[in-house]
Amino acid sequence: MSLIGRPVSLSPMDAAPAPRPPRTVRTLLVLGTRPEAIKLAPVVRAMAASARFQPVVVTTGQHLEMLQQMLGLLGVGVKTDLAVMRDRQRLSELTARLVDGLGTVIRAERPDLVVVQGDTTTALCGALAAFYERTPVAHVEAGLRTGVLDNPFPEELNRRMIGRVARWHFAPTDRSAAQLRAEGVPPQQVITTGNTVIDNQLWVLEEGAGRSAFRTTHRKVLLTLHRRENQGERMRAMGAALRRLADRGDVELVLPLHRSPAVREALLPELDDHPGVRVVDPLDYLDFAATLADCDLVLTDSGGIQEEAPSLGKPALVLRTTTERPEAVEAGAARLVGTDPDAILTAAGRLLDDPEEYARMAGAGNPFGDGRAADRIVARLTEDFGYEEAVNTARRDASGSYDPVA
Repeated sequence: MSLIGRPVSLSPMDAAPAPRPPRTVRTLLVLGTRPEAIKLAPVVRAMAASARFQPVVVTTGQHLEMLQQMLGLLGVGVKTDLAVMRDRQRLSELTARLVDGLGTVIRAERPDLVVVQGDTTTALCGALAAFYERTPVAHVEAGLRTGVLDNPFPEELNRRMIGRVARWHFAPTDRSAAQLRAEGVPPQQVITTGNTVIDNQLWVLEEGAGRSAFRTTHRKVLLTLHRRENQGERMRAMGAALRRLADRGDVELVLPLHRSPAVREALLPELDDHPGVRVVDPLDYLDFAATLADCDLVLTDSGGIQEEAPSLGKPALVLRTTTERPEAVEAGAARLVGTDPDAILTAAGRLLDDPEEYARMAGAGNPFGDGRAADRIVARLTEDFGYEEAVNTARRDASGSYDPVA
C-alpha cells in the first residue's frame, strides 16, 4: 500500500484500543547550493515550528562560500557539512562523492524522510542515496521541464531522474503538476503548493535588513550569468554586448559575479573596467533581495530570479534558449531573449526606452505563489505520515506484530 494513499475505513476490530502519541518524523533536508538554501529554508522553519517533525539539515558544500553566507541569515542550522567541492572537478567526480557521502549520512541519521529541492547535482544525489537506503523522498519544486535533455545541463536530466525516485512531488505551479501527471506520476502523489522562493522572499523583505548594491541614480540593471551551457565563448560575447549596453551612459549595471573560474574568465575582461558596470562579489541573500527590489530591469540566466522578479514588478530578460519556467513568459513578466548579443541589446534597449512596454511587463503579476508553499508542504506530509501511523498501529494491535506500510 502506498504511504500516500487516501485513508480507508477501519472496522472496530481493527481500530487501536487507545490513541498513541504521534511519533516525531525525523526529516533529513539535503542542500548544497545557494538557491537550495533559499528555497528549503521556509520548509526547515515550518518543520521546526511543528511538533511532528525533527528537521536535520545536511549541506554538501556545492557552493562553498556562497552557501556558508546564506544559512545563518535564513534561520537554518546545519548538523553536517560534507564539503565535497574540489577545484574544477568533473560532474562524474562530484556525483560519486555526493552519493557516497550522503549515503553515509543517511545510514547514520536513519531519517524517516529525505527532502531534496530543485535540480542540482546535490538534489539528484540526495534522492539517489535515499533510494539506495530505502528511505522515501520528497521533491520540492518538482515538475519543471524544458523538454531538452541537455539544456540546461545537467539540470534537466537531474530533475527528470529525481521524478522517478520521489514519493512526494511538490509542484510549484499547475503546469508543473500537469507535466508530472503526463509522465505517469500517480495523481495523488502530485501536490501543487506554489514556490517556496516566494515564501522566503516575503520573509526577507519583512526583515528589511538588506542593502542595495546600486550606487547611482541612473536606470538600474541587475545582471546574473553563470550557467554551464553559456560559459566560454558564448559568455564572452554576451559580456561584450553588456559592455555596449553600459556605453549608453544612462544605466548602471550591477553584476554579482559568480565564483566559478570559468565565469570570471569570460566576464571580467569585458566588464571589470567599465565605469557603468559595478562588479561585486556574490551578495548575501538579504543584500541580493534589496538589490533586486531596487533595480529597474533584470538580465539573467538564473532560474530562481525568473520567479522572484515578477513578485516585485521587475521585468526579466532571460539570457537562455530554453526555460523550465514558462509561466513567467506566458504571464508577460519575463521574456526569453536567447544568447545572441544583438538580440540582448535590442530587448534591453526597448524596455529602457519604451515606458508603455516596460509598464506592461512590470504589471504582469507573479504566477509562482502566495508565500504559503512551505505550510502546504508540511501540512501534506503531516497528513500522510499520520495516516501511515494510524494504519500501522491498527495492524500491530490486530496481529500483535509490526507490518509497516510500504
